[in-house]
Amino acid sequence: MPSRSAPSRSDNLRREIAALAARMMAEDGIGDYGFAKRKAARQLGVNESETLPTNAEIEAALRTWQALYQNDEHQARVREMREAAVDIMRALADFRPYLTGGVLDGTAGRYAQIEIDLFPESAKDVEIFFLNENVAYEHRTPRHPGPNPPEAVLAFDWGDMPVRLSIYPAGAERLGRRSHERARLPQVEALLQAPSSGPTP
Repeated sequence: MPSRSAPSRSDNLRREIAALAARMMAEDGIGDYGFAKRKAARQLGVNESETLPTNAEIEAALRTWQALYQNDEHQARVREMREAAVDIMRALADFRPYLTGGVLDGTAGRYAQIEIDLFPESAKDVEIFFLNENVAYEHRTPRHPGPNPPEAVLAFDWGDMPVRLSIYPAGAERLGRRSHERARLPQVEALLQAPSSGPTP
């Protein structure tokens, strides 16, 4: 039976960076995989030109960390945030809301935001809705400027939970995120009906 070769230095570094990045995301509220891995690499004295872990590797490390150190608290928080997301999506139903990010995939940490993408006929319609409902909000700079950026990003609080709305043109609904990276209201409601509302597979 052939023996397995020992992990290379590069493999070990990737695991160390992924583990530290995951801890930062879980404990410090960092929500951006790229930022977390670059910060972890710097703390470990690793040159960013070396091979860094993929987002999938960091997500796997994050799920492991949360299961080990935050399991009950984490599952309760994810469920609470998904319940809030359902309420928000119902209120914004006219603007075709989709839940995205850590609240959807189950990796949301203590300081995570509820992230929702909207596809209204006009971004102004959303702001008019907020003004009519007396909801205080602020404009934010899009986190990932690039192809197909949102027209506007609005931030507000829903109870004690921070919410980030990314508003896209109606025609962009079929573009951008893959289907498993965002969910319509019925899919989020189904997650809450599942035996556990912890991390999704």
